[in-house]
Amino acid sequence: MRITAPPSGPLLGDWHRPLLALALLMAGAAVASAVGLLVDQRELVGAAAWAKPLKFALSIGVYSVTLAWLIGQLRRWRRVAWWAGTLTAIVLAIEMVIIIGAVLANTTSHFNVSTPFNIALWSVMAGSVVAAWVASMAVAMLLFRTDLGSPARSIAIRAGVALSLVGMALAFQMAKPTSEQLRNPSGVEGAHAVGTSDAGPGLFLLGWSTIGGDLRVPHFVGMHAVQVLPLVALLLAIAARKIPLLRDPATQTRLVATTAALYFGALVVLEVQATIGQSVITPSIPIAVAATALFGGATLATALILRAARKKAHSPTAP
Repeated sequence: MRITAPPSGPLLGDWHRPLLALALLMAGAAVASAVGLLVDQRELVGAAAWAKPLKFALSIGVYSVTLAWLIGQLRRWRRVAWWAGTLTAIVLAIEMVIIIGAVLANTTSHFNVSTPFNIALWSVMAGSVVAAWVASMAVAMLLFRTDLGSPARSIAIRAGVALSLVGMALAFQMAKPTSEQLRNPSGVEGAHAVGTSDAGPGLFLLGWSTIGGDLRVPHFVGMHAVQVLPLVALLLAIAARKIPLLRDPATQTRLVATTAALYFGALVVLEVQATIGQSVITPSIPIAVAATALFGGATLATALILRAARKKAHSPTAP
């Protein structure tokens, strides 16, 4: 695919085309991987061989569309953002090629240091992730310096990209060799499971461990905040057309801020749960208490926000 520089004129509202092209490629990869799941019964590290390509194709595809849209929100620094988005598209495409290639070769892509060639591929993947993170950080910084419309929308986008960067960064902790791997080298350096083997039982398709901690859980949740929070802001704006209580921009802003705080708190709880070796489906009493307090606090805050909105709507000075 031939890459050309972006036009120098204003591109307000335009979506980033290389990222959209990547999203289309990922859609095709997802379909091919789904077919692979149906016709290829091989397993790699205790999971269906084509499960990883399917998950990565879907995740990269969704992220590419989101980042393409975010770049389209910028009023300034469009050229910088265009190149950052293009770099992201290139390195994520490279990562996906390696993942699919590894499955075709009947081997693993992540943490594979069994041969010099596999070490080189794993190094390229690691470098691609770092490059994508840095490029995404550049776009995030620009989003913090541009007018994104309403306060609720601005908070949703900025909190979303910030939490997404945190979630992406959490993946780096998986690359650290475990103590067992250091004691008994076996061609694998790094793991997503904590307190158990990566090949242990996991949730259907997601693969998250059901008997131990799994660092992929906070990584996944954090990474997709950039879709969830803007979606919350959008749904509130749509609901406000029919629900008078939500029409006040201040109410929408407070609800979005509460959701962002809840999301951050949930991310912290999930990270702690994973690092102490506890499965996401079997929370301990302390984790359950923390989660309950978190959601209870968010529910109370939401109730107070709506109560204040109701009082304001019925006050004599209300418009």
